[in-house]
Amino acid sequence: MARMRQFELWGTAALLFILACGGSAASASDLLTLPARTRVETEPGSKRWHSLTKQLEWKAEETAIVVCDMWDNHWCENSARRVSEMAPHMNRVIHAARQKGVMIVHCPSDTMDFYKDTPQRKLAMSAPIVETVIPLERWCRIDPEKEGPQLPIDDSDGGCDCEGPVKNYRAWSRQHAAIEIMEQDAITDSAEAFYLMKQKGIRNVIVMGVHTNMCVLGRPFSIRQMVRQGQNVVLMRDMTDTMYNPSKAPFVNHFTGNDLVVEHIEQYWCPTITSSVFTGEPAFRFSDDKRPHVVVVCSEPEYQTELSLPKFAIEHLGREFKVSYLFADTADNNLLPGYEVVSEADLLLLSMRRRTLPPEQLNVFRTYIAAGKPVLGIRTANHAFCLRDQSAPAGRADWREFDQDVIGGSYTNHWGYGPKTNVSIVSEQAGHPILQDLDVSRLVGNGSLYKVSPLRESAQALLVGTIPDAASEPIAWVNRRSDGGTTFYTSFGHIDDFSESEFTKLLSNAAHWLTRKE
Repeated sequence: MARMRQFELWGTAALLFILACGGSAASASDLLTLPARTRVETEPGSKRWHSLTKQLEWKAEETAIVVCDMWDNHWCENSARRVSEMAPHMNRVIHAARQKGVMIVHCPSDTMDFYKDTPQRKLAMSAPIVETVIPLERWCRIDPEKEGPQLPIDDSDGGCDCEGPVKNYRAWSRQHAAIEIMEQDAITDSAEAFYLMKQKGIRNVIVMGVHTNMCVLGRPFSIRQMVRQGQNVVLMRDMTDTMYNPSKAPFVNHFTGNDLVVEHIEQYWCPTITSSVFTGEPAFRFSDDKRPHVVVVCSEPEYQTELSLPKFAIEHLGREFKVSYLFADTADNNLLPGYEVVSEADLLLLSMRRRTLPPEQLNVFRTYIAAGKPVLGIRTANHAFCLRDQSAPAGRADWREFDQDVIGGSYTNHWGYGPKTNVSIVSEQAGHPILQDLDVSRLVGNGSLYKVSPLRESAQALLVGTIPDAASEPIAWVNRRSDGGTTFYTSFGHIDDFSESEFTKLLSNAAHWLTRKE
């Protein structure tokens, strides 16, 4: 009876809120505009993906939010703690969506006994069974033909990131109490969710909850099975978490592991959105997620950095950074699909060569740098945004002063291919943090030596390279820019350089220093 009274009070509260707001809920004809992010392979089989955003317009009356397994407790203490942190924000999202006319379906699996006498549970149970495209299974496992043989993380240990032995047991009894259940909502953990959607004319599904690599993908009311039934599905990517232990492959930060699964979903199953659509607030971020966001830009034809940089980033930055990638369009390499992500970066890692972008794309880079944000450039980055001795074609823009103003060098050309570059430290910079633990006796340049002298007055050389019968040249330096920002640049970046442990250490040190030096 006490439980029933609780639900009655929730229903009364909803009615009072509606009256206070003017006597009625939001119009059922409200249109939801959703900036939905998806991923498209740069070319078939490349395993590199453009991140693209497309506006979806859904009628609120044809849309449901599925709240997946936001339990009151979990056998993994860290998971339970993260759910408790996320739940109040999720409740605000649900409240805002409900006011727009979106149906809310609460799906805390294995807890239906707790709700058996509630009207919300009875609503779901009353939905007539309908024919499905394929059977709605209790659990839908990975589809090797569609998404490959495995997820991008190893969760074979259950994914708990707590210290000590794992105790896997059913710790939950209900949905987290911070998420309110109102009179018009529904409660289920089975195919009833789809039957109810069909009864109510629901064609669009927004999934939120936990965990992306498990229930969010596999439950009968969630992504894989809703997509297979022909529903339009999006995942709210900031209202989710992953069961992932950083001690397992790919050995990255817990939150990077979550990002990887979200990206997998965007690649193979459905787009994603953020809670900002409903709240108008910044996207939710866990308090333990302290990662700076590095955006890696790969658009050059010579050194295969579209292969070497993602491998470097996941192996050397994945534990402490959030990483996004931009790749050139294969049909027009002067376009960068998804370029907007540059505006979200805390660090820009740039590998480009002689690109002339559309003005709106180049302006994103100009705005980022004008804000005094850090840049890490390699190899051809010093001639990233201009053609050799030519102006930009019509409709495109260049940045001819980029080398001097941002990189801090004076690139003219390079010495011939053949001799490898020997490296020495500029003696007065031996204690610089970027050079920490660097054994320069093992650092050798595999590409031709660049002619970059003289450096600008704002630049300070850290490393110098030499080859036979040529003047020495700076090969790594720091430039303190007039906009207040800092650039680290190295003329190394040949694909064979990335097989040198000292080179990857140099890049990793630079990324950490640029994002922490303040």
